[in-house]
Amino acid sequence: MDELFEHSSIKKAYFTLALPVVLSMAVTLIYNMVDTFFVAKTGNPNLVAGVSQGAPIFTLMIALGDIFGLGGSSVISRLFGEHRDKLARFVSGYCFYAPIICGIIVTSIMIIFQTPILHLLGASPATWQYAREYYLVIAWGAVFIIFGLSPTNILRTEGLAIQSMIASMVGTGINIVLNPIFIFTCGLGAAGSALATVTSTVIGDILMIYYLRTKSKKLTTSIHETKIGWKLQFEIYAIGIPASVTNIMATFAVALTNRYLIVYGADSVAAMGIAMKANMIINMVIVGFAFGAQPLIGYVYGAKDEQRFNKVVKFDIQVVASIALFLTVILFIFAPQVIRIFMSDPQIVKEGALMLRWLSVSTTLAGIILVFTTMFQSMGKATPAFWLSFCRQGLIFGIVISISAKLFGYTGIVATQAISDCLTFILALIFFYCYRPRFK
Repeated sequence: MDELFEHSSIKKAYFTLALPVVLSMAVTLIYNMVDTFFVAKTGNPNLVAGVSQGAPIFTLMIALGDIFGLGGSSVISRLFGEHRDKLARFVSGYCFYAPIICGIIVTSIMIIFQTPILHLLGASPATWQYAREYYLVIAWGAVFIIFGLSPTNILRTEGLAIQSMIASMVGTGINIVLNPIFIFTCGLGAAGSALATVTSTVIGDILMIYYLRTKSKKLTTSIHETKIGWKLQFEIYAIGIPASVTNIMATFAVALTNRYLIVYGADSVAAMGIAMKANMIINMVIVGFAFGAQPLIGYVYGAKDEQRFNKVVKFDIQVVASIALFLTVILFIFAPQVIRIFMSDPQIVKEGALMLRWLSVSTTLAGIILVFTTMFQSMGKATPAFWLSFCRQGLIFGIVISISAKLFGYTGIVATQAISDCLTFILALIFFYCYRPRFK
């Protein structure tokens, strides 16, 4: 492991760690496309809208899992860089069991408060049945969904990116197979989509536990190796919570967008749901590279190797920005054709193409923002990491959509993310100047 992180060329170390994550994200992207395709093929706009309204709950669970997965991997990477392997092992044990407890709490809250939560998500009388079906299945699978994010990220801190990828890809592949079976063959509709997700997540979790127990030399699954001091716990949450805010705010942005769009009809909500899934083509790739590089950034920062740190971050920005720009151009040109893959309704194709172009136009800036965010997370700089995560699809997004909806109506709503990305990019540059690493 030390050879890869300390002595390999930056290009080799970067792609060794990042490419498996990107490939895993690519398979997840295919699943999202297939899931949206099969849900859309029901031909029921209310069902499509209901699943879109219930989907933020899944994103929220991913965010909670990120607290332990990204927070823990940030701390572990820096400890490995400092050659404090025993302490890193105990952190991995803590991050193995804490998300299980979190998942049990989440399931309880979601079942008890399902009605007000569904109202908050924007479920209307027409979509309520479908949103609730999806919601309840995801709620009961919370433990498995939240837990899975921890070993996925922690495995990569020891250079086991391929094993993490295999577990994720197997789970996602099973999800793709189960989707049409549960939705159509079993006639479960919206609930079938959610049940496929939960079932495949359980299988992926089992594989990751297997790799932790058989391939890892420095990490642990033992409940007896979980005791860490309050300082390390604080570091996990100080980085993990800001990291999770990215997904929490994504949930917030989707729910808020749906609430503003519902006045234009279920077709508009369905079109935005499809456009968001299509835009994930770019998002999944840039997330894969940015988070794939995070263990390397954390390690070299912990090792106080200034020259290597600067080169890694610069290379990360170059890769993410160039790929994001290329994919943006492709999506912008072929937006109608992409939307038509999922639904052929002329109105939804027209609306979805407009939405997809607005969503994709600023993703190069979003990619650079993500690189800065993951860099701050790797360094243990919680403040800038939190504000970048909180603002892009949270504070700045909320302010922009409220103003743009009043001033420009429908167009203002669909342009909100692009405006928010531009404003958050400026904030990212300010934070980089203020919090850039000083090794001396």
